[in-house]
Amino acid sequence: MIGRLVGTLLEKRPPALLLDVGGVGYEIDAPMSTFYGLPAVGERVILLTHMVVREDAHLLYGFATAAERTAFRALIRISGVGSRTALSVLSGMSVEELAQAVTLQQSALLTRVPGIGTKTAERLLLELKGKLGAALEGVGAAGTGAADSLTDILRALAALGYSEREAAAAAKQVPAGTGVSDGIRLALQSLGKR
Repeated sequence: MIGRLVGTLLEKRPPALLLDVGGVGYEIDAPMSTFYGLPAVGERVILLTHMVVREDAHLLYGFATAAERTAFRALIRISGVGSRTALSVLSGMSVEELAQAVTLQQSALLTRVPGIGTKTAERLLLELKGKLGAALEGVGAAGTGAADSLTDILRALAALGYSEREAAAAAKQVPAGTGVSDGIRLALQSLGKR
């Protein structure tokens, strides 16, 4: 398997790019989140990769961060979700947004991604529930920060006896970037107003 490539960027044609590594040109498909961070053509690039071997092709997918690659791998493990769909999801939303959608079970966030309908979004949420957060732990920024705070807030509300639906609705009222203790306080205030 090819897990990482370091080379010179030769071409950028979303979603494909061409990377020269020691005189060998690798064609790599990447999500738009990776494309936005690419340097100019002719510059040095480091990409984490995932290789898919099919009967008719060997395909290489590139990612700027380990969190993106981990999310991609979690998505393609779902029955009926191929590499193209996984790239679409990661092009339409950040890994943090995907983790938040899964944590809050918000299919509306996923249906904003082109090519993802309501049924597919609900299947993704069901299949990724409890898996995406565990897969991203220790991978970097996606395993910390807002997604972790939100998870802690939801767990605290559940421990206090609130249903998942009530906890998710209250957590939506908490501004992004709020700490866990302040988030729990704000969520409880929201629940008290009902």
